[in-house]
Amino acid sequence: MTTLFADAKEEEEQAKYVILGVPYDGTTSFRPGTRYGPRAIREYSCNFESYMPHHHVDLISVPFFDRGDLEPECSPERVVAQVEQEIEGIIQRMKVPILLGGEHSITIGAVRAARPDVYIVCDAHLDLREEYRGSLCNHACTTARVLEDGVEDAIVIGARSGTEEQYRRAHEMTIFDADDVATRGIGTILEEIMGMVEGRKIYLSIDADVVDCCLTPGVGTPEPFGITPRDLRAIVRTLGPLSSAFDYVEVCPVDAGQTAAVAAEMIREFIAAHWVRACAEPPGRRVSSDTDKQR
Repeated sequence: MTTLFADAKEEEEQAKYVILGVPYDGTTSFRPGTRYGPRAIREYSCNFESYMPHHHVDLISVPFFDRGDLEPECSPERVVAQVEQEIEGIIQRMKVPILLGGEHSITIGAVRAARPDVYIVCDAHLDLREEYRGSLCNHACTTARVLEDGVEDAIVIGARSGTEEQYRRAHEMTIFDADDVATRGIGTILEEIMGMVEGRKIYLSIDADVVDCCLTPGVGTPEPFGITPRDLRAIVRTLGPLSSAFDYVEVCPVDAGQTAAVAAEMIREFIAAHWVRACAEPPGRRVSSDTDKQR
């Protein structure tokens, strides 16, 4: 069984992209096992050809590095601090971090390190609880903590679950729920989002449960009537190239591999799409979402 993401052959110093796994599920509230997500994603990454025909890119030629897994502490607050420190170091070395979860609480630390203007999250849940089961850094509180950390805007795609209180608080954000995606089409929604984020630094977070659990059931908190893997691919292809950092979380490999396979492919899509844009940008013309603009 592989321990690294397929085709991640570059040395860290020369790499543009750095993959880091965080096998943590200490605040899991329904199905445990997302700590095994990074391993499953890496395993399924070896199933695919390195050539990405949509992007005309062979991943073997893209400089990306897999650092392996962080050894997480037990308390979610300390794990968040660990992730923040690691991601901050990756960004300081002018590289794009790609985080593999693990549960969604790890995103809090990554966003604190990346300091985006706009946080875009694909998630079945609003994650706006003030606290849950005694923890402010529970996976059910991720978006609440991000909003407190000073992002200008938060955009949620695919949401379809939350308490009444969370939905009242959600008015301070932009939400395109799963029914919006089904009725309006993901292309129309992405056009709207592109207008909202133009010239701004964004962070893109993917919670695996945004996809309908009837299609990818290997998640910690499954919800039916979600978006499709094809919708998610469109999101990553469109918004990924603009993102300063990226994570894919909440893969719980209890299925036949569908969920980890989609996750691995979306990470490949992110790398290829981001690389194509980076190569196309002339020197001095980089947008604020690129790591070169972060300092």
